[in-house]
Amino acid sequence: MSDFSNRIAVIDYGMGNLHSVAKALEHVAPDSHVLVTSQPMDIDRADKVVFPGVGAMRDCMAEIRRLGLDSAIGTAIAEKPVLAICVGMQALVTHSEENDGVDCLDLLPGCVRYFGNALLGEGGERLKVPHMGWNTVRRVVDHPLWHGIAQDERFYFVHSYYVELDDPATVAATCNYGVEFVAALHRNNLFAVQFHPEKSHSAGLQLLRNFASWKE
Repeated sequence: MSDFSNRIAVIDYGMGNLHSVAKALEHVAPDSHVLVTSQPMDIDRADKVVFPGVGAMRDCMAEIRRLGLDSAIGTAIAEKPVLAICVGMQALVTHSEENDGVDCLDLLPGCVRYFGNALLGEGGERLKVPHMGWNTVRRVVDHPLWHGIAQDERFYFVHSYYVELDDPATVAATCNYGVEFVAALHRNNLFAVQFHPEKSHSAGLQLLRNFASWKE
């Protein structure tokens, strides 16, 4: 990495359009050096780490382990600010129901649940799965990454599965789509979101800006 005061590694394990995350970070933090990388050494050297992801959990975990990123992610979470996004957030917990059951990184006690095939809204209407589009996010804790973001702000979601945490103290925000689910979680220097900040216009860019300047 170059000699920048703030080096942000975006983890690349072949899942999702990681460059849209990188471009959004470059836009909100022009003084930072943003590197999309699959190399554990780059993650170790970074000041901050973004762990995004889109796709099937089985394939995601297989690639994470094949590339040796599981150890690098665990070390990063113990040492520096980390932002996990979508499947990156889901991969943090113990186990996922997806693909007939997949063991995840087990960095936070919890599991990933399927929304179900008979999901109903508050008015009894049938809800489509995946949950795709804009929905309000309700913060339940104060956190530096919420700075400048209004309560009940809308963010963009694309997912069929959601995280269920064993420890309610790690929940940072919730959302309702037939069931109330965890929209964001936090623990020490880790923050994770189910929605896509890079696709969530001004509120999402503000969250990324907050992450780029976050000092745990």
